[in-house]
Amino acid sequence: MEKILIGKIVNAVGLKGEVKVYCYTDRKERFEELERIWVEEEPREIQNVRYHGNVAILKLRGIEDRNASEAQKNKGVYIEETDLAELPEGTYYIRDLIGMKILDEKGQPLGTLNNVLQNSAQDLYEIRLEEGRKILLPVVREFVLDVDPEQKTIRVRLPEGLLEL
Repeated sequence: MEKILIGKIVNAVGLKGEVKVYCYTDRKERFEELERIWVEEEPREIQNVRYHGNVAILKLRGIEDRNASEAQKNKGVYIEETDLAELPEGTYYIRDLIGMKILDEKGQPLGTLNNVLQNSAQDLYEIRLEEGRKILLPVVREFVLDVDPEQKTIRVRLPEGLLEL
């Protein structure tokens, strides 16, 4: 069973054992759909979910007081692979894209998708070129032509001059 990291416990909340979870997913409301999560290697039933800004506040079975919730600080929050939500056609989980071969618009190999950065106006593909250096490519229709999960390839059109930088 593969577990997927979806967040991190960043603090204790109150006196009754609640924990504050910083979510790595784009839908923090996802916790309402789950019956349990894993805190590192420990399965925990979700008893209650509420939100404060962009974090989820969870009450988990077995964490009953402030001391117990403080002991969870900085631990990863995981779900099982079977709990992943089904995505609409044409969208992919980042974990499934990492490692795909990057091809130019003619089908010639350029490199490998090393990472997807999500801290800007649009996502950026971090591509490790075959020669070893890295480039960043905005994930927009103009540059990303085709994603083929079965062939594990992404066909792209690079902006003019990008390889010369």
